[in-house]
Amino acid sequence: MRIGVCGIACEKCPRMVQGKCPSGEQGCSPKENKFCKVSTCAFNKKIALCFECSEFPCETTKEGPISYGFCQYVSGKSHE
Repeated sequence: MRIGVCGIACEKCPRMVQGKCPSGEQGCSPKENKFCKVSTCAFNKKIALCFECSEFPCETTKEGPISYGFCQYVSGKSHE
């Protein structure tokens, strides 16, 4: 199982399932990617997963593919 930079299994990612993953079958990894701000952000911050960032969740994660509400929940920063 491959885990994308956003933290979800590539096989379950909506973009991968729809054949719209900007990285193709290899899945997302931290690298410069004009089609994926999440990947580029992780690359620039030298982290492997968004969850490792102290700013997570942020404006970049709002773009998906994971629900921003879920990101808030897993980070413990949800607004109840």
